Order: sequence, then C-alpha cells, then structure tokens
Amino acid sequence: MASPGKKSFPLRIDPVLWAEIERMAAQELRSANAQVEYLLRQALGQRGRKLPAADSSPVDDEHQD
Repeated sequence: MASPGKKSFPLRIDPVLWAEIERMAAQELRSANAQVEYLLRQALGQRGRKLPAADSSPVDDEHQD
C-alpha cells in the first residue's frame, strides 16, 4: 500500500538492475522502493539538488500562523 502523500507510478526497469537494487535494499534493511528513493535522493544531491529529508513533510501554507 502506498504511503499517504507519496506519488506512485509504474516503473519499467531492467531486471538485472532491479535485482541489484533488491540486494542492496536487503543489505541496508530497506524495501526496494525505499532503496530506489534513497538512490534518487543521493543522485540529486550529487548534482547539487538538495531536497528536504525523506522523513520531513512539506510545509502546508494554509495552516501556518
């Protein structure tokens, strides 16, 4: 089941690449989905694109004081 507030989409990926992602995820005690998100965040960070931490939620402008 998808986490609330997260975008879900189908992903077509090479089976050999997916198998390696699953192996890495198991070694790091993550789900394959969490591993993909971790690797994407890591790649963006290496390219100078900083995102909020994975566990922080976006700011809701309507509920700010």
